[in-house]
Amino acid sequence: MRLHRNLVFAVIDTLHLVFNEDKYADKEISKTLKRDKRWGSRDRAFIAETTYDIVRWKRLYSEIADVKAPYTRANLFRLFTVWATLKGIQIPDWPQFEDTPTRRIKGRFDELSQIRKYKESIPDWLDELGEKELGKLWDKEINALNKQASVVLRTNRLKTNPKELQKTLDEEQIATKLLSEYPDALELYERQDVFKTQAFKKGLFEVQDASSQKIAHALDVQEGMRVVDTCAGAGGKALHLAAIMENKGQVIALDIYANKLKELKRRAKRAGAHNIETRHIDTTKVIKKLYDSADRVLIDAPCTGLGVLRRNPDAKWKLSPEFLKEITEKQSQILYQYSRIVKSGGKLVYATCSILPSENEKQIEKFLSTEEGEKFKLIKEQKISAYQSGYDGFYYAVLLKK
Repeated sequence: MRLHRNLVFAVIDTLHLVFNEDKYADKEISKTLKRDKRWGSRDRAFIAETTYDIVRWKRLYSEIADVKAPYTRANLFRLFTVWATLKGIQIPDWPQFEDTPTRRIKGRFDELSQIRKYKESIPDWLDELGEKELGKLWDKEINALNKQASVVLRTNRLKTNPKELQKTLDEEQIATKLLSEYPDALELYERQDVFKTQAFKKGLFEVQDASSQKIAHALDVQEGMRVVDTCAGAGGKALHLAAIMENKGQVIALDIYANKLKELKRRAKRAGAHNIETRHIDTTKVIKKLYDSADRVLIDAPCTGLGVLRRNPDAKWKLSPEFLKEITEKQSQILYQYSRIVKSGGKLVYATCSILPSENEKQIEKFLSTEEGEKFKLIKEQKISAYQSGYDGFYYAVLLKK
């Protein structure tokens, strides 16, 4: 592979924003890709995948390159040198790459690959926490979470079905495979920009990981029900619920962020989901008005997001022990308050995209021991392992209100 100066510089510029200005990798990569209209699909893929790779392996590459924060431009080029050398890419004769110690890079890689926190490129505290909470499974789980995520689509059954969608995408040169364990899912054979397809513009699908698609089905919704999605965000699961209900009944999508609900409205219009009503949680009255009124309630709780590190590798560097403490307290509060929306005989699903028991089954155990939790009984729970499923790590519990 021959390295092109403008593409390498684009990677370095993006890494600077992610590492030094604490920007989100996905958003900065998206902005970078719009910088030069002359870039083709291979150029864009190089920028995105190289940036994600260096973000993912930041600690390992930093140790090999012997650099520390703040990441000066010279340090970022040293990280790039490590990446290129380990990929077997010839380093060009540019001033930025002078004195590249190729043999030392490979020797340090072999040495550090024997130590998990370097091999898997994670902070010390996270490595210790993972081992404490997951034991021997941590090795397999963190290894799986460092692999690049595949692209999975969710068929919008309001407009099509998986087999028809597969044919439609074939006509646009997007090759997919059906996933037998996931009734609405298609997985791309190769990474492609599906957002430019006519199929997407017509609302025939959404991009949604296979594990995430299990959550709406766990609610066991029926046509005509009143369903409340309490932490709806931009609405991936609310849209799925509307499709399962065939637009019959009511899906109330709540969130504390008005801009996310605005995005949900836009997505719902494209999807043809007419039974979704958005409500901004600007006061506690919004929740209290819904007490004892819903057949089904989804709490897709805010969490560490450790189960989705494959698609958000920079989360490893943004998380902290303090944040974990804050988020578990928030999860407890949300469970206690939002569970009151379920009416007698209704069901509550608590879900996270985390793999930590402290955010998952331990939260449910704690909730069931409270005054409000005593009104519920646990009827099902599933821990979705990234290592075992090949997709994101997730957890959900289904609770029945007596």
